[in-house]
Amino acid sequence: MIHYTDVPNALSTDLYEITMAAGYSQGQRDRHGRFELSVRVLPPQRGYLLAAGLEPALKYLETLHFTASEIEFLKSLPNLRNVPANFFREILPNFKFTGDVWAIPEGCPVFPEQPLLRVSGPLVESQIVETALLSTILFQTSVASRAARIVQAASGRPVFEFGARRAHGSDAAVLAARAAFIGGCAGTSVVEAGLRYGLPLAGTMAHSWVMSHRNEIDAFIRYMQLYGEQSVLLIDTYDSIDAVQQIVAAGLRPAAVRLDSGDLVKESILVRSALDAAGLCETRIFASGDLDEYSIGRLVNTQAPIDAFGVGTALSTSSDAPALSGVYKLVEIERDGLWSPTLKLSRGKATYPCAKQVWRVASGEDGLYDLIGCFDEIPPVGADSLLEKVMVGGRRTGRAIPLKAIRTHAQENLAQLSEGVRRHVDPEPYRVVVSQMLCRVKDDLTSDLGKKDG
Repeated sequence: MIHYTDVPNALSTDLYEITMAAGYSQGQRDRHGRFELSVRVLPPQRGYLLAAGLEPALKYLETLHFTASEIEFLKSLPNLRNVPANFFREILPNFKFTGDVWAIPEGCPVFPEQPLLRVSGPLVESQIVETALLSTILFQTSVASRAARIVQAASGRPVFEFGARRAHGSDAAVLAARAAFIGGCAGTSVVEAGLRYGLPLAGTMAHSWVMSHRNEIDAFIRYMQLYGEQSVLLIDTYDSIDAVQQIVAAGLRPAAVRLDSGDLVKESILVRSALDAAGLCETRIFASGDLDEYSIGRLVNTQAPIDAFGVGTALSTSSDAPALSGVYKLVEIERDGLWSPTLKLSRGKATYPCAKQVWRVASGEDGLYDLIGCFDEIPPVGADSLLEKVMVGGRRTGRAIPLKAIRTHAQENLAQLSEGVRRHVDPEPYRVVVSQMLCRVKDDLTSDLGKKDG
């Protein structure tokens, strides 16, 4: 049996989460709060984000605990020398997440200020999980969003995620492969992602395979002796057209040939012509080499005879927007048995108070739009609630959704967005409305805080 983990451990958090948790544990141990995770603004040239990372986040919450060695390490930190002993003797050894979670499903397009996730539970627990939830949700959302753009640019041609060697660590590579599949990629080159998530695996050969042989055709023949007609041969190590001629002369019939450099429009046209002239009409052309949605879009628009794409850096690092402006903010606090809304008024970082819901509304005149409102207000007729209850008392409300189903859900939801919103350059803004009730709550609370300051 092969065992693996794709979830952070209890120390995958910032120190100040621990220091605050220790503070809450002294006198506020049973006090509850509600936190919401959202993205402030969209990255440049992005009209939407695609939610991803929820399943690993829930697995993290469900299995969260502190080991004896982790507790001993925390006890040794000078920063925590004044923390009462019961924090290390009683609270951390028995720590687990017991809260409730509401979330927008993976594969759903989302927009600024919308809570992707809400955590409701004891402050000690809800605070410690902030860092891991942010990193898990935001990274995979970023990659899934880029993948959706790249897949759209490919106009029906398969796109494979090939970015492990550019990813920021092997764990990030596996999670990026998962997120890219949600965004529409056909498969990945990362073998561990195939094991963990059942993703289709794809691979060809490296230039080193060709260079390690005495000549190019020997490299091709030996490879095809192993893999037969499913082989994909890399033909641009020396000269792609000459390589095709050698393949033809040797009577080889590979499934595909790969171009990884040069003028891909010109090279693909010449290669296609040579393959067709030799009767290798079924041999496909696979392209790779620092591709993204813009370069793939140009190849498609010029009708380059390329059948599939391998994309690395642009996916595994989401290179044009490697970090999202995500936040995890307290929106309600329990005081004397009652819930009170909270908000932040920092310049440029103000938040909306109270627990919220997002409704997706189909308008005959304006198409889709989203309404952000207080969780308990009455939604518009026919509106779909996006935030769903996914965890109660630290346990999931249902089984994990298969990745293929999430991927299909994403494709269906993206198809509902207008072409203008999905446009890669200067996208149209998607309409997001804040309800009157939520605005009143914010105005009243801001006024009350102003009076207290005065």
